[in-house]
Amino acid sequence: MSSKKSRVVLVTGASRGIGRAIAQGFAADGHRVACAARSVDAVTALAEEIGGLAVPLDVADGPAIDHALATIEAELGPVEILVNNAGIATSAPLHRTTDEDWDRTIAVNLTACFRLCRGVVPKMVEAGYGRLLFVASNAGLTGYAYTAAYCASKHGVIGLTRALAAELARTGVTANAICPGFVDTEMTQASIQRIRETTGRDEAAARKALEKMNPQRRLIEVDEILHLARAFVSEGARGVNGQAVAVDGGQVMH
Repeated sequence: MSSKKSRVVLVTGASRGIGRAIAQGFAADGHRVACAARSVDAVTALAEEIGGLAVPLDVADGPAIDHALATIEAELGPVEILVNNAGIATSAPLHRTTDEDWDRTIAVNLTACFRLCRGVVPKMVEAGYGRLLFVASNAGLTGYAYTAAYCASKHGVIGLTRALAAELARTGVTANAICPGFVDTEMTQASIQRIRETTGRDEAAARKALEKMNPQRRLIEVDEILHLARAFVSEGARGVNGQAVAVDGGQVMH
């Protein structure tokens, strides 16, 4: 247990990748972590591993969000640190992007963040402390071809971050976004598979194509995202508000 104050943390998309790493890291720091994800078995196993609370949740389901927040408050207390990490990636030319693709991407990547923030912010303001952390993407800072829905959703997340930072600046609540490039996770592996299917490249070549987008010629590791997440929620970062920080080796500079 860390000597720092233990906070109630909610991490969405916690069953794998970045969310899993953040949940594990924050639990190791002594926080009380609620792990939310659609995969019941995976999130239950993670909660058991870290001594946290398993919260099966599809973030695209509004009533389910309300129920999840009520459960967390009853079991652990009001959420003090919200890590909006759950997300999906879609890739298709504009003319093949369906209404369903668009609606689901916006619902999971953006609307869920809004609903979760709306649910936790009042108690944060009342307590005079809160950290809203969004795992966005450098796709929210620039544009990429064949990702209209994804880019739009992540630009929206950064806009939401900045709007909340301005609105809540005098309350003790901060809002910041982490904007990774390609991270070595299951989601990136799915991107590699799509490259293979559309270009005929083998896996090594497809992976190399993504690595080359990073000036450091590598994929980002999950521990790098955890490092920044820890920094954002620290007491020393109380003046850091409304920022969108790229973690991509210098691919996007703004």
